[in-house]
Amino acid sequence: MTKSRPYDDVPGTTVFDERMSRKGYHLNQFCMSLMKPENRDRFKSDNRGYLDDWKMTEDQKQAVIDRDYNRMLSLGGNIYFLAKIFSCDGLSFQYAASTMTGVSEDEYLKMMLAGGRSPDGNRYKHEWDKSNG
Repeated sequence: MTKSRPYDDVPGTTVFDERMSRKGYHLNQFCMSLMKPENRDRFKSDNRGYLDDWKMTEDQKQAVIDRDYNRMLSLGGNIYFLAKIFSCDGLSFQYAASTMTGVSEDEYLKMMLAGGRSPDGNRYKHEWDKSNG
């Protein structure tokens, strides 16, 4: 059984702890392989074929193919490793972060220059259930 952590109750937050590290080990190793030009070339020419060389779950492979960075995070991906994927695609960190937050790149830039997202609202998942009262 997995012990709960205080940060498990923070909405919209994925903490890369030892649990996520174990879960995403092969996904993150795949990402690191993209540091080599020959591996980037293989991946770009046949995403699925290259991914099938890695001991990743089918969900992880599909998240990579879909370029669903939020899903990759939930499956154990570390954002610094995932950066290898969007860099391989010729995309900036800023662009990838905008897709993860659901806004355009320009809106994301403006939000970050203005200090980021507002901290107002529910601070914990348990606050979503008003019956906890």
